[in-house]
Amino acid sequence: MDKIEIRDLEIFANHGVFPEETALGQKFVVSAVMYTETRPAGLTDDLSASINYGEVSHMITDFLQKNTYKLLEAAVENLAETLLLSLPLLKEITLRIEKPWAPVGLPLKTVAVEITRGWHTAYIAFGSNMGDKKMYIDNGIRGLAETKGCRIEAISDYLITEPYGVTDQDEFLNGVLKMRTLLTPGELLVRLHQLEQAANRERIIHWGPRTLDLDILFYDQEIIDMPDLHIPHIDLHNRDFVLVPMNQIAPYLRHPVLNQTISQLLDSLLNKSENTAK
Repeated sequence: MDKIEIRDLEIFANHGVFPEETALGQKFVVSAVMYTETRPAGLTDDLSASINYGEVSHMITDFLQKNTYKLLEAAVENLAETLLLSLPLLKEITLRIEKPWAPVGLPLKTVAVEITRGWHTAYIAFGSNMGDKKMYIDNGIRGLAETKGCRIEAISDYLITEPYGVTDQDEFLNGVLKMRTLLTPGELLVRLHQLEQAANRERIIHWGPRTLDLDILFYDQEIIDMPDLHIPHIDLHNRDFVLVPMNQIAPYLRHPVLNQTISQLLDSLLNKSENTAK
């Protein structure tokens, strides 16, 4: 990925734990490495096809002068989020804020906090088989779209499917969506649970009836195995109600563990079902 850099931007601002720091202010030094695609601007010589580092420098200055934080960690985190949300062409940023001559009672040149943040691609399965199914799903997707740092990019058709696991229940409405997000996998999981709770989801029976079910299928190409979070979803390759809508919006997405595309996984599952039926 291409980079545009801003180095050692000096800003007088009011951040710190001690009252005199926020009252009197002090100098901060900011550096940013912005990851983007510069080729369109390079081929056209058009500034609108790139990130204007002059405008970004003013954005950084305005942000740090208009906001006050006790910790550098908070300042750099919120600044990175603001830039990622404000700059459509910015895919990832490494941001460093230095605090020269920090008041620690010892001779030092500077202290600094540096982070890297960026957009991630996630695929979410959604489903409902209680009450007004479409309403629950629509509300869940709307809530996700309105979540700060989340952008919905594609939504599959809503498919009527037979229940999976526990079959003695009403049929489901299922589908999947593709999104970009600044949330970590854990933060995204918490948000999905909040949306389920807003739909009065009750976890009484495993694979049982539910007003709203939201599951992370993929998060970039990450492989995560934790007690409460498995990415990719551990059973998605056995679920036609996941693979069919996934095949609508991402047929060539490759499973990072099974090393097969969604289209290949769906073909395998359909062939398996046909052989079992014979």
